[in-house]
Amino acid sequence: MDRKAAARPLTERRPPLIIDVDLYHRLRALAEHGRDLAPEVADKLLDEIERADLRRAEDIPDNVVTIGSTVTFRDGARTQSVEIVMPPDADVDHGRVSVLTPVGAALLGLATGQSIRWELGYGRVRTIEVIDVKH
Repeated sequence: MDRKAAARPLTERRPPLIIDVDLYHRLRALAEHGRDLAPEVADKLLDEIERADLRRAEDIPDNVVTIGSTVTFRDGARTQSVEIVMPPDADVDHGRVSVLTPVGAALLGLATGQSIRWELGYGRVRTIEVIDVKH
């Protein structure tokens, strides 16, 4: 184990992510543009996509959250399902959550069974666990 990895607190260890290589460029542009609207979320989204394993769409397992996925996840004691979408398609009343929101950015690239600690705003840090993914 390298010294940097050993020195990192456990809270900094994040699960591996998988993102569509074609989607990566759109997400990067979106996050860079989104810095004016939601700088904290945009920076977190950039950080996440930069560390992701980039793959062609046909090489991404069916249980990985991507744009257009309906994901069931647990946030503490609450379980809910949402569809992850690009910002123009977001409609919270109909369960469509933008990738440029704290929950959308946190879920992107995770697979069923994975969890991540994520700040959801207002200083709330939660563990979000993916229960199921449908496309």
